[in-house]
Amino acid sequence: MPNFKLAPWALSALALAAVAARAEEAPSPVRLNQLGFETQGPKRAIASDPSKTPLPWRLIDASGVTRASGQSQVFGLDAASGDHPHQVDLSDWRTPGQGYRLRVGAHESRPFAIGDHPYGALKRDALAFFYQNRSGVAIEARYVSDPALARPAGHAPDRATCFDKTDEAGNLWAGCGYALDASKGWYDAGDHGKYVVNGGIAAWTLLNAYERAAARGTAQAFADGTAQIPERANGVSDLLDEARWELEFLLAMAVPAGTVMALPVGPQKPADGKLVLTRLDASGMAHQRLHDKRWTPLPTAPQDDHETRYLYYPTTAATLNLAAVAAQCARIWKAIDPAFAARCLTTARTAYAAALRNPQVYAIGQFTGGGGYGDGDLTDEAYWAAAELFVTTGEAAYGQALIGSRHAPVAGRAAEDFDWGSVATLGVISLAVAPGAQSEADRALARAALVKAADAYVEQGARQGYRLPYAAKTYPWGSNASVLNHALVLGLAYDFTGRPAYRAAVVDAMDYILGRNPLDQSYVTGYGARPVRHPHHRFWTQQADPRYPAPPPGVLSGGPNDSNMSDPVAATMKGHCAPQTCWRDDYRAFTQNEVAINWNAPLVWVAAWLDETP
Repeated sequence: MPNFKLAPWALSALALAAVAARAEEAPSPVRLNQLGFETQGPKRAIASDPSKTPLPWRLIDASGVTRASGQSQVFGLDAASGDHPHQVDLSDWRTPGQGYRLRVGAHESRPFAIGDHPYGALKRDALAFFYQNRSGVAIEARYVSDPALARPAGHAPDRATCFDKTDEAGNLWAGCGYALDASKGWYDAGDHGKYVVNGGIAAWTLLNAYERAAARGTAQAFADGTAQIPERANGVSDLLDEARWELEFLLAMAVPAGTVMALPVGPQKPADGKLVLTRLDASGMAHQRLHDKRWTPLPTAPQDDHETRYLYYPTTAATLNLAAVAAQCARIWKAIDPAFAARCLTTARTAYAAALRNPQVYAIGQFTGGGGYGDGDLTDEAYWAAAELFVTTGEAAYGQALIGSRHAPVAGRAAEDFDWGSVATLGVISLAVAPGAQSEADRALARAALVKAADAYVEQGARQGYRLPYAAKTYPWGSNASVLNHALVLGLAYDFTGRPAYRAAVVDAMDYILGRNPLDQSYVTGYGARPVRHPHHRFWTQQADPRYPAPPPGVLSGGPNDSNMSDPVAATMKGHCAPQTCWRDDYRAFTQNEVAINWNAPLVWVAAWLDETP
């Protein structure tokens, strides 16, 4: 039970939310972006219909006048969705307005809008997600969309020592002689854990949004005072202020100098789970994570989490994440806060050296109370860290590490897909975008690799019934973030080339996220006729307990997942759903409807890019 009382206005809000949930709109057979279309941009809709011949379509304005018409394009049976899609392209109509409807054969859409900047509010709400998931500070009513979302500080302070118990496989961990205060940072996902390997890519994505915009002269999109955060009047970009909250956590997770620890070295996979631990100099490495000894129940407000919290042993992956993002920090804050930039650079150098000294300490311990984020290939993290340090410093040793990596851009080869466990392309992007020591030849090679990847994503979209630039045979945990990461690369390719097909594919990705999908579902809370209402989250869990708040707007659901169906809701769907339909709006469906910082970060990036890029 939360340890705060709900005021009468909060009870009224809960009642209204319950009415809204009962009145949720039924799915429509005409699927389109429920936020609406850009006036000058592409406008695609999908109708699911068994007809094997084209269907007539008409665009009707609010007064009932037909403004455009044509014939649908029959796609045929679509394996990813299980549907028989008809594609409709309205792009030639460029008159803004409200109340448009699209009729395709016997089907009619719900009303939709056409306007010049439909993503302005979304980019701000998507960024607000991070403030509302801050650790170590009260979330104030004046900074949130609904006072019910305000809460006392959780884990203040968040000071922990190393895990010194027996893990689930019977390994005894010795602990350490220190405690770290890592009170800042963001709660990672639906739990109250904080993880360096996921915090790294999330912080990097927000910082890259700033760095990319600054290089193009549009960094004022998140100027000081544009976001609802306590730092909104300090003279620094609000996007940077939010990212710094996580950076302070990452920096705080470094192992103190002079520390020797017994750690697992090499890719150990013992049948009985018993690890061989080797004493190493762990100075400058980064702890993998900080989280509870045991999972907390749903719901649990952060301030009501009274579980014992521990630092879990340092890993090479976490150390390289710290090195990469700290190096990125150093160049961005150099003129904004030189002392902070110097601290970041010292940490980055120290962490990189520690990773070279201990290159094979993997996250393989078995612990409850938090996610593992295990990763058996660290060559991509090593490339990313070296790239960030090279861009920032220009030092030959970091440049040489890039030349020797199998992840380095090669003429004619596309950049790799990326996520929290495959991060080499983050280094490629920094080489392509960030101002720094890289040569023009290096920059051109990196850009060519990203354009090559974007070409593949455009081609993928052309082969999909719902036209999204993503062609996985199975949809992973967090598939919506995978779609948006593709959109990020497509946006960069458009920056580099100006080719309209890349921007159109970014729109296709966002159209899918906001409703142009076989479930007619907007996967973002508060946006569209059928938005997500019940994400897997410890605090935004009104479905479980009406004393807790509904989620704020701008929160991205992980999305369809047919590759890991281990939660109680997904388990009932296993083998009975097409990949794009393996999803339910249920707080218990953690494999499909969880939220995460590394998922909302590309939503910020893509929404801001669309709002700022004509």
